[in-house]
Amino acid sequence: MASLPLPSLRTFCGISVLALAVAAGPVLAESIFTPAADEFTGTIRASGAEQGMPLLKGGAARIEGQGLVPGQTITLMRGTSVLNEGAPITVDAEGKFSFDLTVDADAATGLHPVVVIAENPAAAEVVTLKVSPEVPVSGAEKFEIKDAKVTRGLYQVIWSPGSDAVYVTSAVGRPPVRDSALVRIDPETLEIEAQATPPEAPMPKRAASPAAGQDPNDTRPALFATYGVAVDDENGNVWVTNTRQDTLAVYRQDDLSLVKQFDPGTVNHARDVVVDEARDRVYASATMTGNIEVFDSKTLEKLEPIVIQSAQRGEDFSVMALDVDPESGTLVTVSMTTDELAVVDLASGEVKVHPLPGAVRASGVAYDPQEGLAFVASQDTDNLLIVKAETGEVLHDVDTGAGALNVAFEPVSRHAFVANRGAGTITVVGTDGEVVANIDAGTYPNQLRADGKGNVWAVNKSRGEDDDAGDRIWKISPKGD
Repeated sequence: MASLPLPSLRTFCGISVLALAVAAGPVLAESIFTPAADEFTGTIRASGAEQGMPLLKGGAARIEGQGLVPGQTITLMRGTSVLNEGAPITVDAEGKFSFDLTVDADAATGLHPVVVIAENPAAAEVVTLKVSPEVPVSGAEKFEIKDAKVTRGLYQVIWSPGSDAVYVTSAVGRPPVRDSALVRIDPETLEIEAQATPPEAPMPKRAASPAAGQDPNDTRPALFATYGVAVDDENGNVWVTNTRQDTLAVYRQDDLSLVKQFDPGTVNHARDVVVDEARDRVYASATMTGNIEVFDSKTLEKLEPIVIQSAQRGEDFSVMALDVDPESGTLVTVSMTTDELAVVDLASGEVKVHPLPGAVRASGVAYDPQEGLAFVASQDTDNLLIVKAETGEVLHDVDTGAGALNVAFEPVSRHAFVANRGAGTITVVGTDGEVVANIDAGTYPNQLRADGKGNVWAVNKSRGEDDDAGDRIWKISPKGD
Protein backbone atom coordinates (compact mmCIF):
# COMPACT_ATOMS: atom_id res chain seq x y z
CA MET A 1 0.00 0.00 0.00
CA ALA A 2 1.49 3.36 -1.05
CA SER A 3 2.05 5.97 1.63
CA LEU A 4 0.40 9.40 1.41
CA PRO A 5 2.65 12.27 0.24
CA LEU A 6 3.56 14.94 2.77
CA PRO A 7 1.86 18.32 2.34
CA SER A 8 3.92 20.59 0.10
CA LEU A 9 4.90 24.20 0.80
CA ARG A 10 3.37 26.84 -1.50
CA THR A 11 3.55 30.61 -1.53
CA PHE A 12 0.99 33.36 -2.10
CA CYS A 13 2.46 36.84 -2.43
CA GLY A 14 5.69 35.49 -0.92
CA ILE A 15 4.03 34.02 2.19
CA SER A 16 4.87 30.41 2.98
CA VAL A 17 1.70 28.40 3.52
CA LEU A 18 0.73 24.73 3.69
CA ALA A 19 -1.18 23.46 0.67
CA LEU A 20 -4.29 21.52 1.50
CA ALA A 21 -3.62 17.80 1.73
CA VAL A 22 -6.01 15.63 -0.23
CA ALA A 23 -7.00 12.68 1.92
CA ALA A 24 -7.19 9.25 0.31
CA GLY A 25 -9.63 6.58 1.39
CA PRO A 26 -13.07 6.71 3.01
CA VAL A 27 -14.08 8.92 5.93
CA LEU A 28 -14.08 6.54 8.88
CA ALA A 29 -15.48 8.59 11.73
CA GLU A 30 -16.98 12.09 11.42
CA SER A 31 -18.65 13.60 8.37
CA ILE A 32 -17.06 16.63 6.77
CA PHE A 33 -20.59 18.05 6.47
CA THR A 34 -20.73 19.70 9.89
CA PRO A 35 -23.68 21.91 10.95
CA ALA A 36 -23.96 24.83 8.55
CA ALA A 37 -25.47 28.31 8.72
CA ASP A 38 -28.24 29.20 6.31
CA GLU A 39 -26.11 32.12 5.15
CA PHE A 40 -22.87 33.88 5.98
CA THR A 41 -23.50 36.34 8.79
CA GLY A 42 -21.37 39.40 9.30
CA THR A 43 -19.21 41.55 7.06
CA ILE A 44 -15.60 41.06 5.95
CA ARG A 45 -13.17 43.78 4.91
CA ALA A 46 -9.77 43.36 3.24
CA SER A 47 -7.48 46.35 2.72
CA GLY A 48 -4.17 47.92 3.57
CA ALA A 49 -3.35 47.77 7.25
CA GLU A 50 -3.03 51.58 7.44
CA GLN A 51 -6.51 53.03 7.28
CA GLY A 52 -7.16 55.19 4.25
CA MET A 53 -3.92 54.21 2.53
CA PRO A 54 -3.65 51.91 -0.52
CA LEU A 55 -2.10 48.46 -0.35
CA LEU A 56 1.00 48.31 -2.54
CA LYS A 57 3.46 45.52 -3.32
CA GLY A 58 5.51 44.79 -0.21
CA GLY A 59 2.88 46.41 2.00
CA ALA A 60 0.95 45.28 5.06
CA ALA A 61 -2.64 44.06 4.60
CA ARG A 62 -5.43 43.35 7.04
CA ILE A 63 -8.46 41.09 6.74
CA GLU A 64 -11.06 41.68 9.43
CA GLY A 65 -14.63 40.73 10.15
CA GLN A 66 -17.47 41.79 12.41
CA GLY A 67 -20.98 40.59 13.10
CA LEU A 68 -19.91 36.93 12.96
CA VAL A 69 -20.85 34.15 15.38
CA PRO A 70 -18.68 34.21 18.54
CA GLY A 71 -16.51 31.11 18.68
CA GLN A 72 -16.58 30.47 14.93
CA THR A 73 -13.23 29.47 13.46
CA ILE A 74 -12.02 31.18 10.29
CA THR A 75 -9.71 29.92 7.55
CA LEU A 76 -8.53 32.35 4.85
CA MET A 77 -7.60 31.00 1.43
CA ARG A 78 -6.18 32.48 -1.76
CA GLY A 79 -6.63 29.78 -4.38
CA THR A 80 -5.50 26.54 -2.76
CA SER A 81 -3.20 28.33 -0.32
CA VAL A 82 -4.10 28.84 3.34
CA LEU A 83 -3.13 32.33 4.48
CA ASN A 84 -3.47 31.76 8.24
CA GLU A 85 -1.30 28.65 8.35
CA GLY A 86 -0.81 26.87 11.66
CA ALA A 87 -4.26 27.32 13.19
CA PRO A 88 -7.66 28.76 12.31
CA ILE A 89 -8.63 32.19 13.60
CA THR A 90 -11.24 32.23 16.37
CA VAL A 91 -13.98 34.86 16.31
CA ASP A 92 -14.04 36.73 19.61
CA ALA A 93 -16.97 37.27 21.99
CA GLU A 94 -17.95 40.45 20.10
CA GLY A 95 -18.18 38.59 16.80
CA LYS A 96 -14.95 40.08 15.43
CA PHE A 97 -11.62 38.88 14.09
CA SER A 98 -8.56 40.51 12.53
CA PHE A 99 -5.67 38.99 10.60
CA ASP A 100 -2.54 40.78 9.35
CA LEU A 101 -0.33 39.64 6.50
CA THR A 102 2.43 41.05 4.30
CA VAL A 103 2.15 41.19 0.54
CA ASP A 104 5.56 40.69 -1.04
CA ALA A 105 7.26 42.71 -3.75
CA ASP A 106 6.45 40.14 -6.46
CA ALA A 107 2.69 40.22 -5.91
CA ALA A 108 0.57 40.95 -8.94
CA THR A 109 -1.43 44.15 -8.82
CA GLY A 110 -5.18 43.80 -9.12
CA LEU A 111 -8.17 42.36 -7.31
CA HIS A 112 -7.37 39.15 -5.41
CA PRO A 113 -10.27 36.94 -4.26
CA VAL A 114 -9.82 35.61 -0.73
CA VAL A 115 -12.20 32.88 0.44
CA VAL A 116 -13.30 33.22 4.06
CA ILE A 117 -14.31 29.78 5.37
CA ALA A 118 -16.09 29.63 8.72
CA GLU A 119 -16.83 26.58 10.90
CA ASN A 120 -19.12 26.16 13.91
CA PRO A 121 -21.43 26.84 12.09
CA ALA A 122 -20.06 26.36 8.57
CA ALA A 123 -20.35 29.20 6.03
CA ALA A 124 -18.21 30.84 3.37
CA GLU A 125 -17.75 34.24 1.79
CA VAL A 126 -15.41 35.78 -0.81
CA VAL A 127 -13.74 39.13 -0.11
CA THR A 128 -11.51 41.07 -2.51
CA LEU A 129 -8.03 42.21 -1.51
CA LYS A 130 -6.79 44.94 -3.88
CA VAL A 131 -3.08 45.43 -4.56
CA SER A 132 -2.70 48.82 -6.23
CA PRO A 133 -0.03 49.86 -8.73
CA GLU A 134 2.59 52.33 -7.55
CA VAL A 135 3.10 55.00 -10.21
CA PRO A 136 6.16 57.13 -9.36
CA VAL A 137 5.75 60.88 -9.02
CA SER A 138 7.29 62.53 -12.07
CA GLY A 139 7.00 65.35 -14.57
CA ALA A 140 5.86 68.14 -12.25
CA GLU A 141 8.53 70.38 -13.77
CA LYS A 142 6.50 70.45 -17.01
CA PHE A 143 3.77 72.47 -15.30
CA GLU A 144 3.26 75.70 -13.44
CA ILE A 145 1.44 74.61 -10.28
CA LYS A 146 -0.26 76.92 -7.79
CA ASP A 147 -2.26 75.78 -4.78
CA ALA A 148 -3.92 77.33 -1.77
CA LYS A 149 -5.94 76.36 1.28
CA VAL A 150 -9.67 77.10 0.94
CA THR A 151 -12.13 75.67 3.49
CA ARG A 152 -12.95 72.29 4.98
CA GLY A 153 -14.61 69.52 2.96
CA LEU A 154 -13.87 70.53 -0.65
CA TYR A 155 -15.70 68.47 -3.27
CA GLN A 156 -15.81 69.97 -6.76
CA VAL A 157 -14.43 72.91 -8.72
CA ILE A 158 -15.16 74.79 -11.96
CA TRP A 159 -13.98 77.99 -13.67
CA SER A 160 -16.48 80.40 -15.20
CA PRO A 161 -15.36 82.31 -18.31
CA GLY A 162 -18.36 84.61 -17.91
CA SER A 163 -17.41 85.91 -14.46
CA ASP A 164 -13.72 84.92 -14.63
CA ALA A 165 -14.04 83.26 -11.26
CA VAL A 166 -13.56 79.80 -9.84
CA TYR A 167 -16.37 78.17 -7.84
CA VAL A 168 -15.86 75.36 -5.34
CA THR A 169 -18.26 73.40 -3.15
CA SER A 170 -17.61 72.03 0.31
CA ALA A 171 -19.41 69.79 2.81
CA VAL A 172 -18.01 68.32 6.01
CA GLY A 173 -18.93 64.92 7.42
CA ARG A 174 -21.97 62.72 7.20
CA PRO A 175 -25.62 63.66 7.75
CA PRO A 176 -26.68 65.83 9.34
CA VAL A 177 -24.15 68.04 7.54
CA ARG A 178 -23.81 71.34 9.39
CA ASP A 179 -20.70 72.78 7.70
CA SER A 180 -21.02 73.53 3.98
CA ALA A 181 -20.27 76.38 1.61
CA LEU A 182 -20.29 77.59 -1.98
CA VAL A 183 -17.10 79.63 -2.49
CA ARG A 184 -16.00 82.02 -5.27
CA ILE A 185 -12.22 82.28 -5.76
CA ASP A 186 -10.02 84.70 -7.69
CA PRO A 187 -8.34 82.62 -10.46
CA GLU A 188 -5.08 84.59 -10.26
CA THR A 189 -4.49 84.95 -6.53
CA LEU A 190 -6.53 81.91 -5.42
CA GLU A 191 -7.98 84.07 -2.66
CA ILE A 192 -11.61 83.75 -1.55
CA GLU A 193 -13.78 86.52 -3.00
CA ALA A 194 -17.14 85.44 -1.59
CA GLN A 195 -18.67 82.60 0.38
CA ALA A 196 -22.26 81.50 0.94
CA THR A 197 -23.76 79.07 3.44
CA PRO A 198 -26.60 76.90 2.09
CA PRO A 199 -30.07 77.18 3.65
CA GLU A 200 -31.35 74.90 6.38
CA ALA A 201 -32.53 71.46 5.29
CA PRO A 202 -34.86 68.91 6.89
CA MET A 203 -33.06 66.97 9.59
CA PRO A 204 -32.30 63.42 8.36
CA LYS A 205 -34.02 60.54 10.10
CA ARG A 206 -30.71 59.09 11.23
CA ALA A 207 -29.26 60.88 14.27
CA ALA A 208 -25.71 62.17 14.50
CA SER A 209 -23.24 59.33 14.85
CA PRO A 210 -20.33 59.67 17.31
CA ALA A 211 -18.67 56.77 15.43
CA ALA A 212 -18.57 59.01 12.35
CA GLY A 213 -16.81 61.74 14.30
CA GLN A 214 -19.95 63.80 14.92
CA ASP A 215 -20.89 65.55 18.11
CA PRO A 216 -24.37 64.36 19.24
CA ASN A 217 -24.68 67.57 21.26
CA ASP A 218 -24.28 69.76 18.17
CA THR A 219 -27.70 71.37 17.79
CA ARG A 220 -26.94 73.46 14.70
CA PRO A 221 -29.39 72.85 11.83
CA ALA A 222 -28.70 70.52 8.95
CA LEU A 223 -27.89 72.27 5.66
CA PHE A 224 -28.57 71.69 1.98
CA ALA A 225 -24.87 70.84 1.66
CA THR A 226 -23.19 71.47 -1.71
CA TYR A 227 -21.27 68.79 -3.62
CA GLY A 228 -21.39 68.94 -7.45
CA VAL A 229 -21.02 72.28 -9.24
CA ALA A 230 -21.52 73.74 -12.74
CA VAL A 231 -21.75 77.27 -14.18
CA ASP A 232 -24.35 78.73 -16.52
CA ASP A 233 -22.74 81.90 -17.89
CA GLU A 234 -25.64 82.71 -20.19
CA ASN A 235 -27.93 83.21 -17.20
CA GLY A 236 -25.28 84.15 -14.64
CA ASN A 237 -26.01 81.14 -12.41
CA VAL A 238 -24.15 78.45 -10.49
CA TRP A 239 -25.82 75.05 -10.18
CA VAL A 240 -24.93 72.78 -7.25
CA THR A 241 -26.06 69.32 -6.20
CA ASN A 242 -27.30 68.60 -2.68
CA THR A 243 -26.45 64.90 -2.56
CA ARG A 244 -27.63 64.26 0.99
CA GLN A 245 -31.11 65.64 0.29
CA ASP A 246 -31.41 64.08 -3.20
CA THR A 247 -31.76 67.44 -4.92
CA LEU A 248 -29.97 70.52 -6.31
CA ALA A 249 -29.98 74.32 -6.11
CA VAL A 250 -29.21 77.44 -8.14
CA TYR A 251 -27.18 80.47 -6.96
CA ARG A 252 -26.20 83.77 -8.57
CA GLN A 253 -22.60 83.98 -9.76
CA ASP A 254 -22.05 87.59 -8.70
CA ASP A 255 -23.17 87.61 -5.07
CA LEU A 256 -23.85 83.88 -4.41
CA SER A 257 -27.44 84.63 -3.46
CA LEU A 258 -29.84 81.69 -3.65
CA VAL A 259 -32.04 81.70 -6.75
CA LYS A 260 -33.88 78.42 -6.24
CA GLN A 261 -33.64 75.50 -3.84
CA PHE A 262 -35.31 72.44 -5.35
CA ASP A 263 -37.31 70.17 -3.06
CA PRO A 264 -35.71 67.08 -1.52
CA GLY A 265 -36.15 64.04 -3.77
CA THR A 266 -35.81 65.96 -7.04
CA VAL A 267 -32.61 64.08 -8.05
CA ASN A 268 -31.80 60.78 -6.37
CA HIS A 269 -28.38 60.98 -4.65
CA ALA A 270 -27.44 63.84 -6.98
CA ARG A 271 -23.74 63.67 -7.90
CA ASP A 272 -22.63 65.65 -10.97
CA VAL A 273 -24.31 68.54 -12.73
CA VAL A 274 -23.34 69.97 -16.16
CA VAL A 275 -24.74 72.85 -18.23
CA ASP A 276 -25.52 72.78 -21.97
CA GLU A 277 -25.92 76.43 -22.93
CA ALA A 278 -26.51 75.56 -26.60
CA ARG A 279 -29.80 73.86 -25.66
CA ASP A 280 -30.65 75.78 -22.48
CA ARG A 281 -30.42 72.54 -20.55
CA VAL A 282 -28.90 71.34 -17.28
CA TYR A 283 -28.19 67.66 -16.65
CA ALA A 284 -27.79 66.06 -13.21
CA SER A 285 -26.80 62.47 -12.45
CA ALA A 286 -29.27 60.56 -10.26
CA THR A 287 -26.80 58.04 -8.84
CA MET A 288 -28.08 54.54 -8.04
CA THR A 289 -30.56 54.93 -10.89
CA GLY A 290 -30.27 55.06 -14.67
CA ASN A 291 -31.67 58.59 -14.80
CA ILE A 292 -29.98 61.74 -15.95
CA GLU A 293 -32.41 64.39 -14.74
CA VAL A 294 -32.96 67.33 -17.11
CA PHE A 295 -33.79 70.97 -16.30
CA ASP A 296 -34.53 74.09 -18.33
CA SER A 297 -31.74 76.56 -17.53
CA LYS A 298 -33.98 79.58 -18.18
CA THR A 299 -37.21 78.60 -16.44
CA LEU A 300 -35.49 76.32 -13.88
CA GLU A 301 -38.23 73.75 -14.47
CA LYS A 302 -37.64 70.02 -14.34
CA LEU A 303 -38.18 68.20 -17.67
CA GLU A 304 -38.38 64.57 -18.74
CA PRO A 305 -35.27 62.60 -17.77
CA ILE A 306 -32.85 60.74 -19.99
CA VAL A 307 -33.19 57.11 -18.94
CA ILE A 308 -30.28 54.75 -19.51
CA GLN A 309 -30.83 51.00 -19.55
CA SER A 310 -27.96 48.64 -18.85
CA ALA A 311 -27.04 46.30 -21.69
CA GLN A 312 -26.33 43.61 -19.08
CA ARG A 313 -29.26 41.31 -18.58
CA GLY A 314 -30.96 41.77 -15.22
CA GLU A 315 -28.67 44.66 -14.19
CA ASP A 316 -29.35 48.34 -13.58
CA PHE A 317 -27.24 51.22 -14.85
CA SER A 318 -26.11 53.60 -12.06
CA VAL A 319 -25.06 56.97 -13.44
CA MET A 320 -21.95 58.61 -12.00
CA ALA A 321 -19.91 61.44 -13.51
CA LEU A 322 -21.17 63.47 -16.48
CA ASP A 323 -19.49 65.38 -19.29
CA VAL A 324 -21.18 67.27 -22.11
CA ASP A 325 -19.98 68.79 -25.39
CA PRO A 326 -22.66 71.32 -26.40
CA GLU A 327 -21.25 71.82 -29.91
CA SER A 328 -21.55 68.19 -30.98
CA GLY A 329 -24.51 67.52 -28.70
CA THR A 330 -22.81 64.62 -26.93
CA LEU A 331 -23.40 63.70 -23.30
CA VAL A 332 -21.41 60.89 -21.66
CA THR A 333 -21.69 59.07 -18.35
CA VAL A 334 -20.51 55.82 -16.74
CA SER A 335 -22.13 53.23 -14.50
CA MET A 336 -20.41 52.23 -11.28
CA THR A 337 -22.52 49.10 -10.79
CA THR A 338 -22.29 47.62 -14.30
CA ASP A 339 -19.04 49.21 -15.59
CA GLU A 340 -20.54 50.58 -18.76
CA LEU A 341 -20.15 53.77 -20.79
CA ALA A 342 -23.26 55.54 -22.07
CA VAL A 343 -23.05 57.99 -24.97
CA VAL A 344 -26.13 60.16 -25.51
CA ASP A 345 -26.84 61.98 -28.80
CA LEU A 346 -28.77 65.00 -27.52
CA ALA A 347 -30.14 65.84 -30.99
CA SER A 348 -31.69 62.44 -31.73
CA GLY A 349 -32.03 61.11 -28.21
CA GLU A 350 -30.14 57.92 -29.17
CA VAL A 351 -28.28 56.25 -26.30
CA LYS A 352 -25.40 53.85 -26.93
CA VAL A 353 -24.25 51.70 -24.02
CA HIS A 354 -20.83 50.04 -24.24
CA PRO A 355 -19.21 47.52 -21.85
CA LEU A 356 -15.95 48.59 -20.24
CA PRO A 357 -13.65 45.54 -20.00
CA GLY A 358 -10.84 46.35 -17.59
CA ALA A 359 -12.93 48.66 -15.41
CA VAL A 360 -14.34 47.92 -11.96
CA ARG A 361 -16.44 50.60 -10.20
CA ALA A 362 -16.13 53.10 -13.03
CA SER A 363 -16.76 56.58 -11.65
CA GLY A 364 -15.16 59.39 -13.67
CA VAL A 365 -15.66 60.27 -17.34
CA ALA A 366 -14.52 62.97 -19.78
CA TYR A 367 -15.10 63.46 -23.50
CA ASP A 368 -12.89 64.67 -26.35
CA PRO A 369 -15.03 65.73 -29.33
CA GLN A 370 -12.04 66.17 -31.64
CA GLU A 371 -11.24 62.45 -31.77
CA GLY A 372 -14.49 61.17 -30.29
CA LEU A 373 -12.74 59.68 -27.27
CA ALA A 374 -14.13 58.93 -23.84
CA PHE A 375 -11.81 58.75 -20.84
CA VAL A 376 -12.99 56.57 -17.95
CA ALA A 377 -11.46 56.46 -14.45
CA SER A 378 -12.24 53.43 -12.28
CA GLN A 379 -11.79 53.24 -8.52
CA ASP A 380 -11.23 49.52 -8.01
CA THR A 381 -8.98 48.87 -11.01
CA ASP A 382 -6.91 52.03 -10.41
CA ASN A 383 -6.81 52.85 -14.10
CA LEU A 384 -7.82 55.06 -17.01
CA LEU A 385 -9.48 53.57 -20.08
CA ILE A 386 -9.33 55.50 -23.35
CA VAL A 387 -12.33 54.43 -25.39
CA LYS A 388 -13.78 55.15 -28.84
CA ALA A 389 -17.12 56.65 -27.90
CA GLU A 390 -18.82 55.60 -31.12
CA THR A 391 -17.94 51.89 -30.95
CA GLY A 392 -16.87 51.28 -27.35
CA GLU A 393 -13.46 49.95 -28.45
CA VAL A 394 -10.91 50.23 -25.64
CA LEU A 395 -7.77 51.76 -27.14
CA HIS A 396 -5.62 52.06 -24.03
CA ASP A 397 -5.68 50.79 -20.44
CA VAL A 398 -3.37 52.88 -18.25
CA ASP A 399 -2.44 52.31 -14.60
CA THR A 400 -2.70 55.68 -12.86
CA GLY A 401 -2.67 54.85 -9.14
CA ALA A 402 -4.88 53.81 -6.27
CA GLY A 403 -8.48 54.97 -6.33
CA ALA A 404 -8.73 56.63 -9.76
CA LEU A 405 -11.88 58.65 -9.05
CA ASN A 406 -12.38 61.45 -11.57
CA VAL A 407 -10.91 62.59 -14.89
CA ALA A 408 -10.86 65.79 -16.95
CA PHE A 409 -9.74 66.19 -20.56
CA GLU A 410 -7.71 69.32 -21.34
CA PRO A 411 -8.21 70.15 -25.07
CA VAL A 412 -5.26 72.52 -25.57
CA SER A 413 -2.50 70.11 -24.53
CA ARG A 414 -4.78 67.15 -25.37
CA HIS A 415 -4.04 65.43 -22.08
CA ALA A 416 -6.33 63.63 -19.64
CA PHE A 417 -5.84 64.46 -15.94
CA VAL A 418 -6.84 61.73 -13.46
CA ALA A 419 -7.45 62.35 -9.75
CA ASN A 420 -6.21 59.29 -7.84
CA ARG A 421 -7.83 59.67 -4.44
CA GLY A 422 -5.99 56.81 -2.72
CA ALA A 423 -2.57 57.49 -4.23
CA GLY A 424 -2.71 61.25 -3.60
CA THR A 425 -1.67 62.06 -7.16
CA ILE A 426 -2.93 63.54 -10.41
CA THR A 427 -1.79 61.52 -13.42
CA VAL A 428 -1.45 63.24 -16.80
CA VAL A 429 -2.00 60.91 -19.76
CA GLY A 430 -1.78 61.57 -23.50
CA THR A 431 -4.38 60.34 -25.99
CA ASP A 432 -1.82 57.67 -26.99
CA GLY A 433 -2.01 56.20 -23.48
CA GLU A 434 1.44 57.41 -22.42
CA VAL A 435 1.89 58.86 -18.93
CA VAL A 436 3.21 62.42 -19.28
CA ALA A 437 3.43 63.21 -15.57
CA ASN A 438 2.27 62.06 -12.15
CA ILE A 439 1.88 65.03 -9.81
CA ASP A 440 1.81 64.96 -6.02
CA ALA A 441 -1.62 66.37 -5.14
CA GLY A 442 -1.63 66.10 -1.36
CA THR A 443 -4.38 64.29 0.51
CA TYR A 444 -7.33 62.68 -1.31
CA PRO A 445 -7.50 64.42 -4.72
CA ASN A 446 -11.23 64.49 -5.39
CA GLN A 447 -12.25 66.26 -8.58
CA LEU A 448 -10.83 68.35 -11.39
CA ARG A 449 -11.91 70.27 -14.50
CA ALA A 450 -10.24 71.88 -17.50
CA ASP A 451 -11.06 75.49 -18.33
CA GLY A 452 -10.48 75.30 -22.09
CA LYS A 453 -7.51 77.69 -21.90
CA GLY A 454 -4.87 75.09 -21.05
CA ASN A 455 -5.39 75.06 -17.29
CA VAL A 456 -6.75 72.32 -15.08
CA TRP A 457 -8.39 73.15 -11.75
CA ALA A 458 -8.46 70.53 -8.99
CA VAL A 459 -9.50 70.20 -5.35
CA ASN A 460 -8.59 67.68 -2.70
CA LYS A 461 -9.98 66.67 0.70
CA SER A 462 -8.31 66.35 4.08
CA ARG A 463 -7.96 63.70 6.77
CA GLY A 464 -9.01 66.17 9.45
CA GLU A 465 -8.79 69.75 10.65
CA ASP A 466 -5.01 69.70 11.07
CA ASP A 467 -4.16 68.28 7.62
CA ASP A 468 -2.34 71.08 5.80
CA ALA A 469 -2.04 68.94 2.66
CA GLY A 470 -5.82 68.70 2.28
CA ASP A 471 -8.73 71.00 1.41
CA ARG A 472 -6.64 72.81 -1.20
CA ILE A 473 -7.36 74.18 -4.66
CA TRP A 474 -4.83 73.60 -7.47
CA LYS A 475 -4.23 75.40 -10.74
CA ILE A 476 -2.12 73.29 -13.10
CA SER A 477 -0.86 75.04 -16.24
CA PRO A 478 1.58 73.71 -18.86
CA LYS A 479 4.90 75.57 -19.13
CA GLY A 480 5.85 77.07 -22.45
CA ASP A 481 8.71 75.62 -24.48
